This record gives sequence, C-alpha cells and structure tokens, in this order.
Amino acid sequence: MNEKLLEIKNLKTSFRIEDQYYAAVDDVSLTVNENEVLAIVGESGCGKSALAFSLMRLHNRAKIEGDILFKGDDVTNYSAGQVNKLRGNEMSMIFQDPLTALNPLMKIGDQIGEVLLLHKGKFSNLNRKQKAISLLDKVGIARPEHVYEQFPHELSGGMRQRVVIAIAIANDPEVLIADEPTTALDATIQSQILDLLNELKENMNAGIILITHDLGVVAEMADRVAVMYAGQIVEVADVHALFGMPQHPYTRSLLSSVPNAESVDSKLHVIQGIVPSLKNLTREGCRFRSRIPWIDESVHEKSPELHEISPNHFVRCTCYKNFYFPDEKKEDKRHGIS
Repeated sequence: MNEKLLEIKNLKTSFRIEDQYYAAVDDVSLTVNENEVLAIVGESGCGKSALAFSLMRLHNRAKIEGDILFKGDDVTNYSAGQVNKLRGNEMSMIFQDPLTALNPLMKIGDQIGEVLLLHKGKFSNLNRKQKAISLLDKVGIARPEHVYEQFPHELSGGMRQRVVIAIAIANDPEVLIADEPTTALDATIQSQILDLLNELKENMNAGIILITHDLGVVAEMADRVAVMYAGQIVEVADVHALFGMPQHPYTRSLLSSVPNAESVDSKLHVIQGIVPSLKNLTREGCRFRSRIPWIDESVHEKSPELHEISPNHFVRCTCYKNFYFPDEKKEDKRHGIS
C-alpha cells in the first residue's frame, strides 16, 4: 500500500469580511498518497484554490483551523522558517497563472536557480546552471540553454507553464499541488502538460493534488476525485466509481452539463443559479438545495455529513437518494411511471 503523504483533517479557512469571518474552506478532510493523483473538482468559487493556498500556508490574513499533516507532522504549527524550508522543497505548487507566478524582471535561469539556492545552498553557480538547464530540458523545453537566458515575457504561455513546473519540481517534492495547470492553454499544449505531470508522478513517486474544473482532465489524470461545492467536499470516490456511478446531485449535475460522445443528441443539463458568495452562503442544511428546487426540502439533512455508501465512496447529505433531473421525471410520467 502506498504511503500516506498528506492528511488534511477538518480544515477550515476563513476570511474576514467587515467584522466577521466567513469560511471559504469548511471542515475539509482528505488524504493524499504517494504515486497518486487526487483531483479536486468544482465550479469557480467553490474553494478549490483557497484550499490549495491553505495547504501551502500562502494565506496572509486568513484564519486557518484544523490539521494539515505532512508525513504525520502538523505544518499548521510550523514557524515561518520551517514553512519556508518545506515550501518549494518537500511540498511544491504549480500556480494557475504562470505570467503572474514568474518575476518579470528576472531571467528564467535565475528564477530556477533561486529555488535551488534556497534549499540546496551547496550548489556552485555552475552546478546550479547545469541543474536549471537540465530541468528545462526535463519539462520539454527546446533549446533550454537559450531559454535559460530569457525573460518570462519572451516565452509563450505553454513555455511559461513549463518553466513554472520546472521550478516546482526543482527539489523533487513529495507532494505537488497543481492549481488549474492547463488553464488558457490550447488542446495540444494541454495534452503535453498532462503527459508531463503523469511522467513526473511516476518518476518522483509523488502525490499530486490536481485542482481543476475540467472533467475531461480529471478522467484522464486522476486516481481519486473529491468534488467540492461551497467550501465543502460533497463526494469522494475512485475515479472510475465517480464517473461510472456519481451520487451527489452536484456531481451528477456537473457530469450531465458536459457534452460527450454518448449524448450527442440529448440536451445538456444546465445547473440553476450560481455558487453563492461567502457572505450570502447559507451554512445550515444542504448547501446545494437552492439549486435543485424541485427536490423536496424534507430529503435534505439538517446537518449534512459524508456517508460511506460503498467502500471508499463518500457522499454528503442523504438527498442523493431522492435526486432526479426534471426531464427524467417528465419522461417517467410520459411512460406512466409514478
């Protein structure tokens, strides 16, 4: 059995709005094992990036409660110095926007060399340069010696993303968090980046947290999937179970809103409403109930919890037992089914 690298227990990340704190990540518990891709999926505003930044201790003014255990050690109790030693070394992150993640005033080689210098200070200048060029080559950048001397604005979006990945893997991290790593990239480059991440997982035996809203990427990359809505995990399952037998109304709604080869002639489901803001979010009862108003209120739990409905398949709230799509109900009535 693969070693448990990261364990998140009852994590709550709250941000202050006026005089009150509101949780963007609310009681999240997850594990990440070595040589595994855990995908966290959901709409924009569900709390995915807030979760990622919490794990990396990158929130300056947020109130963070709960435990983040890296190989059994709680990093929430780390000092700033301990966090700096961990971050970019044993735990690393691929940021969503490479243009803002990179320093526009530093050459690419210097930016890779900086993370090596911080954590592997014994490197000579020549060795750091050789290692940086080797990393650029590893992530599939042509003419790495030339790119080493360039600035971020001289590179394409795909090349910048590869540079960000090179920086993230420079010190062979055991946990790698990829926050929307293929956003705004064309299909060809996206496929290359995903292949690269898969290769890195195998070669480094790392645990990867893949944060995305792209279900196609999830199907291709993930071993397990956690579906996030309004700050909570609403379903967790093996990727095959989740795509084959989705249970939570939100998961089913997401999957039904994506076109696929089997439903070319059928109408795509449109999820009503939007993810509520932190301030306007109702925190009692099922948080998804306002977006499925045709489901009777009585089927929702007052305090929804994650239930293990089959081995390692967890679903929040019992409303999944009574969920149906409006079109399905019409079809039932048309065929005389009550």
